[in-house]
Amino acid sequence: MPGNSPSDRLRKVGEATGQVVYYDDGQGTYHTWCDNDESEPVSTALLVTVSSVFGVEPEDLDALGECIDPDALNAIFVHWRGDEPRIGDGSVSFSFSRCDVTVRSDGEIIIDPHTRARDVLEQ
Repeated sequence: MPGNSPSDRLRKVGEATGQVVYYDDGQGTYHTWCDNDESEPVSTALLVTVSSVFGVEPEDLDALGECIDPDALNAIFVHWRGDEPRIGDGSVSFSFSRCDVTVRSDGEIIIDPHTRARDVLEQ
């Protein structure tokens, strides 16, 4: 599913409902990419990826709406669904469910757990 190729420093650690998850050993962060052809909103991709990092179901996470408005997040990154091209760089960062999350305009979602997940997804 990555719209961009992950760098050599990232290793694939799993796949959650079609969302490929990579791990950066040096930074201790998880990464995934949303694709321009994807129809799922960024808020869904974020929930699926964070739940896979912690090995829980999405409904077991904190409510995303307590940290950020999911509809506003989706509206900022609507170009992933091909509805509207986006020009320029940018990102949105916030804390969510024991993680620092950064969503970048190029489709990358970076998850930095406050406490490292005990079980990293392994293929």
